[in-house]
Amino acid sequence: MPFYSPGLWMNLRQLEILRAIVRYGTTVATAQALGLSQPAISNAIKTMEEQVGFALFQRLNNRIYPTPEAKLLLSDAESIFETHKRLERRIHDLRTNRAGQLRIVATPPLGYGAVARAIREMQIKKPRVQTFFDVRSYSEVLDRIETHHSELGFVVGYKDQAGLKSETLYRGEMVCVMRPDHPLASHAIVDVKALQKHRFIALERGTQLGNALRLVIDQAEDKFRSAVEVRAGLTACTLADAGVGVAVVDPLTASSSGKFSLVSRPFSPSIPISASVVWAESRSLSRLANLFVQEVRKITDHHP
Repeated sequence: MPFYSPGLWMNLRQLEILRAIVRYGTTVATAQALGLSQPAISNAIKTMEEQVGFALFQRLNNRIYPTPEAKLLLSDAESIFETHKRLERRIHDLRTNRAGQLRIVATPPLGYGAVARAIREMQIKKPRVQTFFDVRSYSEVLDRIETHHSELGFVVGYKDQAGLKSETLYRGEMVCVMRPDHPLASHAIVDVKALQKHRFIALERGTQLGNALRLVIDQAEDKFRSAVEVRAGLTACTLADAGVGVAVVDPLTASSSGKFSLVSRPFSPSIPISASVVWAESRSLSRLANLFVQEVRKITDHHP
């Protein structure tokens, strides 16, 4: 059986000393460079040679020269030094949140607005962070958090669910959006009766906001019919901007549609909405995830 002893192995510090001795040529210069005493360097040489079982240096005219065996060891050790450097850089990056990965998923109202802007801010501040981002339905967002496919989920209208933790980032009320030249733009408040006189772009049944809006509409005294039905608020804003009609969307989507020429008005009766971040109760959030939540919070805090 081969003989194994931990004492035969040189540690990283010893390899660093060995490399420094080869570089500086004397124990005195090596000691100064490493901040050690000259006897400490001499003792280190003695210990290393005892461990490996052969000479590492030849001494000539007050200088020391590496033996062929020492040169071979240092050649093989270069990969160790490179690995160590990468590890040190990774530790530094993680400590300062400069590198790492973020896996984020969101429903459309947040994904196309606040979360997208937060990703932009993170990339500016932490350009080496790799972000994986997806926009899904409410149930799909929660499913991806439960199965740990994503670390953070951003949803509107969150209801407590076992195994998940959450934090409310925003509370507001849905608004009516239309082109500035639309007749309803002159209204201080738009109600259901006013909507009935114009082409209406409705949010699809089965979505969180679509169900909330439909509940209010279904309570209208007169029969109500939408001209178009869409799944996402941003789609509704696109159609409203094209002059198809008016839409009632969450204020986060309304504010994120700045590329459109739309105005928004309060909607009556009031439909309250909330935006939350959710994560798995079984895992603690990474430093990057906490930093990202802070970025989203800054954006939603400044929302009217």
